[in-house]
Amino acid sequence: MSFTDRQQGAVMLASGGLLMGTLGVFVEEARLDALTLVFFRCLFGFCALAAYCAWKGFFARRHFTRRTVALAIVSGVLMVTQWVGFFDAIHRTSIAVATVVFHVQPFWVVLIGAALFREPLGIDRLGWIATAFVGLVLASGVAAAGNLQGHSSYLVGVGEALVGSVLYAAVTLIAKSLRDLRPHLLTLAQCLVGLVCLPFIAPLGATHIAPQQWFWLVGMGVLHTGLAYALIYGALPKLTTPVIAVLLFVYPLTAIAVDAIFYHRALSIAQLAGMVLIVVASLGVNLGWPLVSVLRHRVRRQAE
Repeated sequence: MSFTDRQQGAVMLASGGLLMGTLGVFVEEARLDALTLVFFRCLFGFCALAAYCAWKGFFARRHFTRRTVALAIVSGVLMVTQWVGFFDAIHRTSIAVATVVFHVQPFWVVLIGAALFREPLGIDRLGWIATAFVGLVLASGVAAAGNLQGHSSYLVGVGEALVGSVLYAAVTLIAKSLRDLRPHLLTLAQCLVGLVCLPFIAPLGATHIAPQQWFWLVGMGVLHTGLAYALIYGALPKLTTPVIAVLLFVYPLTAIAVDAIFYHRALSIAQLAGMVLIVVASLGVNLGWPLVSVLRHRVRRQAE
């Protein structure tokens, strides 16, 4: 693999993260309920991804076995539920808080993988996971007394983002089991599930959508589902794990900056410290950094 390929992959992944970091603005400015937002994200995202997959020639009969279709439907239900919860969490908390809380999902992947597939955790991984959840408490703001008094809606939003992170972790594990299915096709299937299911769950207020709101709805589908996912999925095969682990945090960092710039909702010092802990812990888990073992070794040396 040439340096040019790695450089291109890094630019693509960073660009996808920057795009995803602006998603919260589209959610806020559309000024619609979460179910309606997700339905139109699925609609326009499906159209964008279908066009992209057709252009790339991704549609092939071998991709659509019974097992693949069944798992794609399950992942679609999980993903659409996660989108609804995440969008509602943005309404109840803020773009930054919902995004930071959601980004503990890599740790759920590790824990669920250990529980279901008996994957070894190790003392260092457990230490990083514990660090991440300390960061989660700080970043969510629930540790501050002011956010607990008379702010039940805020706590519900934090809970929705947290549950969404668990659901996305499950989707990630399903995607790993579908190695022969291109991720673009899996996302396409997830959008199709949303298109079919959401109208039966709740009435959609399409007749009450103003002309300016359509810009934000189309943008969520074309930019944040079609273009962003095409960039991210196209970049991952070109990059090494350390580079991916670092660049994936372009998304939450952009969301924090966007929330502060556009809505003047800057995170507190404690919340920023929590975000730092989550980032460092994520890198520690993905890159296999020692933590507890080093501390134990130092304690032993001091005891001697």
